[in-house]
Amino acid sequence: MEAKPTNSELEILSVLWRIGPCSVRDVHDELNRKRQAGYTTVLKLMQIMVEKGLVVRNEKNRAHIYAARQGETETQRGLLEDLAERAFGGSAHKLALHAIGSKRTTPAELAEIRSLLDKMEGKQ
Repeated sequence: MEAKPTNSELEILSVLWRIGPCSVRDVHDELNRKRQAGYTTVLKLMQIMVEKGLVVRNEKNRAHIYAARQGETETQRGLLEDLAERAFGGSAHKLALHAIGSKRTTPAELAEIRSLLDKMEGKQ
């Protein structure tokens, strides 16, 4: 992923991943469920996101329909790789330790992490 989304752009991408391709009005309405966002601000952000290559716009209908160019997992992976490089010297080990140690981790999350580690080690 070339362009890294800002926090506001990630909010918009989250809406597009959750409900799928939709209009600016749909995104605006979804964002306003959590916090006030101006329609023209959302429109401008989505236009910028098209220019950055984060979303694609279908202009066939009167209301333009926007969709995320990449899936959520692919975007998250790119952001994590960037964060690991910039903040942890490229170390996945340091990134993982900080991520797990910085917040309360539930027993279910720990079990899932253990399962992933077991799979990576070839134990399952």
